[in-house]
Amino acid sequence: MRRALATATVAGLFAALSMGAMSVSADEIRLFNNKVEINEGLNTLAAKYEEETGVKVTIESIGGGVDAQATLKGYYQGGNMPDIFVFEGDKDYPTWEGLMADLSDMAWVEDTEAEYTVDGAVYGFPTTTEAIGLAYNKAVLDAAGIDPASITGPESMRAAFETLNEKKDELGLTAVIGYGAEATALYWSTGQHLYASYIDSGLSRDDTTYIDMMQAEGGPTFDDERLLAWAEMVALFNEYSDPDLLVSGTYDQQVLNFAAGKYAFVTQGSWIGATITGDDAEAYNEAGNFEIGMLPYAFIEGQDTILTNSPNWWGVYKDSENLDAAKAFLEWCASNDGGQQILVEDCGLISPYASCTYVAVDPYAQTISDYTAAGKTSAWHWLSMKEGLGQNATAVIFQEFAKGSYADAAEFAEELKSAIVSYYAN
Repeated sequence: MRRALATATVAGLFAALSMGAMSVSADEIRLFNNKVEINEGLNTLAAKYEEETGVKVTIESIGGGVDAQATLKGYYQGGNMPDIFVFEGDKDYPTWEGLMADLSDMAWVEDTEAEYTVDGAVYGFPTTTEAIGLAYNKAVLDAAGIDPASITGPESMRAAFETLNEKKDELGLTAVIGYGAEATALYWSTGQHLYASYIDSGLSRDDTTYIDMMQAEGGPTFDDERLLAWAEMVALFNEYSDPDLLVSGTYDQQVLNFAAGKYAFVTQGSWIGATITGDDAEAYNEAGNFEIGMLPYAFIEGQDTILTNSPNWWGVYKDSENLDAAKAFLEWCASNDGGQQILVEDCGLISPYASCTYVAVDPYAQTISDYTAAGKTSAWHWLSMKEGLGQNATAVIFQEFAKGSYADAAEFAEELKSAIVSYYAN
């Protein structure tokens, strides 16, 4: 392997489930997608593939906080599995172990470092590279006289927040940061992605120190000093977030307000680029199509990495009657002459394939490329957390902290530890 780097509604999906097994002809395959923001682009991809090959690809997109894996389990139990389906690496692999086709012999495997492997066998097709970090509006920071490169740790981060807050009115800001801790629909943003910065920020990609501590045989353990420093960063976000967003706001509200220039920072990853230049393009244009950058979640001085990874992979159902057709579609998707242009330009994905010559028209593409080229990226070891941890345990603690239920960052850290220990014990 190389060592470089016709859509169904949610209601329709469940209606299909209730109908039982769905017959799919040899000239039709189904792809189950959990990134609703790229739904339109995937339908363009499907139309192009059908035009070139005669094979119809039905895209079934689910999102909006709906549990995609629960839906897939229902499909499987109903004998209604899609030919290609999305899964989130180590978190979901145990559910589908033995049910996914081995893709090791496919040509695209030699063109990427981002394939999902288990014991040397390839089971996951990567579609993109995504990044987690503290995104910022460079025009706002420039107007406030803040050099993003000067934010290298907790003291400089707080100083920047205080300066922006003092100049909030003249900068046209609603709040310094768009941080939402609502625990039902945004559990993944706090309980998974923001917590991930405790696990990996500042570490080399192969450093598993903190995820290993969480998964210790005797139960989760923690680096209390590191955890408290991280918790104090979360407290900073609580302090300077939009109060209308903090506890009860929505993902759409969070992204739109950032696109409209109402927040200097936002706690969402690079996946929102497609929404900013898509559904929120009018607001983004009115805000000047500002340059978007990304800072490390530097809760300890000197942490200089953002977290990058394939956020999920496409697997192929091993017992599909259309196995060969599904694999042929993946091969075409990975090809520079096939699906890469649409995946990059229409879906806004940052290609994980070396042969791809297309560059995403995405406000995050440059910053991800810069960090990657500089070797300043950490991995996504949060994907190895116990399934459901973010949704059922940690996100609730974030929400309670945002509501003011805990006295300070230290109490928040202790409550978070207790929730994690309890969840792993069950």
